[in-house]
Amino acid sequence: GQQRPRDPPAVMPKPTKSKKTPPPAPYSDGKKKAEEIPSGPVFEPKKKNFSIGGDIQPKRDLSRYVRWPKYVRIQRQRKILYERLKVPPSINQFNNCLDKNVQINMFKLLHKYRPESKAEKKERLQGMAEKKEAGVEDESKKPIFLKCGINHIAKLCEQKKAQLVVIAADVDPIELVLWLPAVCRKMDIPYCIVKSKSRLGALVHQKTATAVALTAVRPEDRHDFSQIVTAVRQQYNENAKQIERTWGGGIMGVKSRAATEKLERAIAKEAAKKAMM
Repeated sequence: GQQRPRDPPAVMPKPTKSKKTPPPAPYSDGKKKAEEIPSGPVFEPKKKNFSIGGDIQPKRDLSRYVRWPKYVRIQRQRKILYERLKVPPSINQFNNCLDKNVQINMFKLLHKYRPESKAEKKERLQGMAEKKEAGVEDESKKPIFLKCGINHIAKLCEQKKAQLVVIAADVDPIELVLWLPAVCRKMDIPYCIVKSKSRLGALVHQKTATAVALTAVRPEDRHDFSQIVTAVRQQYNENAKQIERTWGGGIMGVKSRAATEKLERAIAKEAAKKAMM
């Protein structure tokens, strides 16, 4: 028989050349990686984005925008008014508080004369009653304590029993103690003014106290007491003329002062021009 012609050998088709660059190889090149390591800090700063839906806003001081309670607003407005308006001497005298060093020594002394608490008083009276019942004569005298209460202190001043009166400056309404310095000056009783009614209140187991008074001191405290009284008299009782004539207030705000200064400068400039002509 006839031989069949042999098929030509299978040839791989040539790949068509495309203009696209091939994708990079999956493995990384060691040289390039070494170059990419940053030489700066470990953590790069990441800018915050404060737009809507971005980062949380920073904490800001919003006290200017707070709607404060009415009593806070009133006390702040009162403070400003006392600075702006002319304040008569009778009210202005409460800005003249006792010297700090004298005040420290005075409170140390007053602390020794704190009144007894209710429980202590009950115990003392019970002891006295038991002695009386037993027929024993009680030799102990009534202890010396601070006196408080504005009516009580007024009475002690009128009877000239008070030896030192301490008045609080931040009493509201101020009319409660407005007359007390004048009474003390009239009766020649040493008096002084301290900043805080709560500080006086703490001495007599109260929240606040408008004024406290000492009627006597123990013999061991006489020297300290006389030094305090001398300092107090110098600042208040002997300085009465000055206190009765000194008005307060009249301090304008920053904006008002700036406007006044601007006006004064303009007037001075105008005056200088006229002088040159």
